[in-house]
Amino acid sequence: MALIFDIKRYAIHDGPGIRTTLFVKGCPLRCVWCHNPESWSSAPQRLYKQGKCIGCQSCVEACPQNALQLTSEGIRPTENTCILCGACATVCPALAMEICGREWGMEELMDVVERERGVMSGSGGGVTLSGGEPLLHPAYTLSLLQELGRRGFHRAVDTTLYAAPETVEAVAGECELFLVDLKSMDADTHKRYTGVPNGPILNNLRKIASLGKPYWIRIPLIAEVNASEANIRATADFLLSLDRQPEVVDLLPYHDIGKGKHERMGTVYNPEGLMLSAPSPELLDRSVSLLASAGLNVRIGG
Repeated sequence: MALIFDIKRYAIHDGPGIRTTLFVKGCPLRCVWCHNPESWSSAPQRLYKQGKCIGCQSCVEACPQNALQLTSEGIRPTENTCILCGACATVCPALAMEICGREWGMEELMDVVERERGVMSGSGGGVTLSGGEPLLHPAYTLSLLQELGRRGFHRAVDTTLYAAPETVEAVAGECELFLVDLKSMDADTHKRYTGVPNGPILNNLRKIASLGKPYWIRIPLIAEVNASEANIRATADFLLSLDRQPEVVDLLPYHDIGKGKHERMGTVYNPEGLMLSAPSPELLDRSVSLLASAGLNVRIGG
């Protein structure tokens, strides 16, 4: 059983129409700029938002392990082991404490999804599985997609495609659309900034294209990482070489929303201090022009 760490209703950027997005915990990549670093671990985690904390020490008193203490920097862990029981989050009046990730029974999860059926169906929307990386949990993802299919929902899977080819093929048979992140065409750059090589990802893109499966490409555009003319041209050439081209290519200019989440996790954003910045208007315009001139359907911020 995989954990769900968030459910986003009325999502408009995770596939066609208005959608409900289910975020599955666990990811094999470690993208420096990741928007959801709380999704990396497959296990539950305690998150703490210091800006909300009122210093009442309710969490300290409720913790059965004495694993929390109030310091001049807010609530901090002691040397004792947190067992992730959730007592701290339950009693926190300011909602500064949170246990991220829990198991959902299938019927419980479907109850949430069914509440939005009218809105989703009326807009041509559906349900998107995101993360993290849903393909890290193939059995769970397939069972969830199959249940959604039985109920007649349009199904999209937001994925890095860093997974076994047989997993990709099995999931392709149980969804209507893939949303695929494409970070860099250069293998060394990809590994430096994400922690994994891009070879399996490119091979799996070839696979879903050969299967005739509709897919969208999403490129987190970062000036120092992948906004060069050489990388954008290589991206266009690769996509044009596939048996089926993407329905759309979304360019997502860099922002550091993940920084605040690292603070809540007690970890450090971009610990190596790598240069990361949004592309200039000129770089963005050039990227759009290069991809569009190749015949690709390009959007900004989709």
